[in-house]
Amino acid sequence: MKNRIWAFIVAMPALTLLFTACNKNDSNNSGSAKMTVLLTDAPANYDAVNVDIQDVQVNATNTDNGWQSIHLLRPGVYNLLNFRNGLDTVLASQDLPAGDISQIRLVLGTNNSVVIGGTSYPLSTPSAQQSGLKLNVHASLTAGIEYRLWLDFDANRSVVTTGNGNYILKPVIRTYTQATSGSIKGIALPLLHVSGVYALQNADTIAVAKPDPLTGAYLIPGLNAGAYNVSIVGDGTVKDTLVTNVNVTTGQVTTVNSITLHL
Repeated sequence: MKNRIWAFIVAMPALTLLFTACNKNDSNNSGSAKMTVLLTDAPANYDAVNVDIQDVQVNATNTDNGWQSIHLLRPGVYNLLNFRNGLDTVLASQDLPAGDISQIRLVLGTNNSVVIGGTSYPLSTPSAQQSGLKLNVHASLTAGIEYRLWLDFDANRSVVTTGNGNYILKPVIRTYTQATSGSIKGIALPLLHVSGVYALQNADTIAVAKPDPLTGAYLIPGLNAGAYNVSIVGDGTVKDTLVTNVNVTTGQVTTVNSITLHL
């Protein structure tokens, strides 16, 4: 088993990057969850509804940091009507401390407009420009689990016509979250003699982690639901072992019993 696994790693250099990333997660006690924020839209009777998104922030109840920005992939103008009928786009993605998220805030710029009959009209958004649009979320993030948060923008109800023929953007947004992965955790001993823990499906290595040198704890995050074999590989002084049929469920962390490798 050991020779087959290490031969696979030599043949697939990209696993080195994955191994490094897993080491980083283990060093911070696996206390983070990944959140990805996506934008989608309900149908609207306009040619285009352009929204200038400059920042996405979350407010976590378990930290003293208050509002925290999530890495925005592309600040700028998004036409909401490009994301109708089940389509969406990723706005922001980042690892966050595990715990509860109470609110999300969408900060808009000034370059907002609506296109009607081929003519573009500016959309004024005074409140959004000053402090951002606060939306209640109430999501609980579990360490090692990836979550997706959708901002379902109702463009048709969000564009308001004033009495003098101008247009105002008063966003109507529905939020919902969904866990998209599961994870495996456990303890592999003896300390400093376990070189790696591998999640396997059939003959494929799906993910790799390295136990914490002080505790032996490991976490393999971002796994699709299904059954895995978990291979604990020693450093040559202890024998490898294999745990079969470890079931991963979306939104949950599956715990493997503590394993000690022997001579």
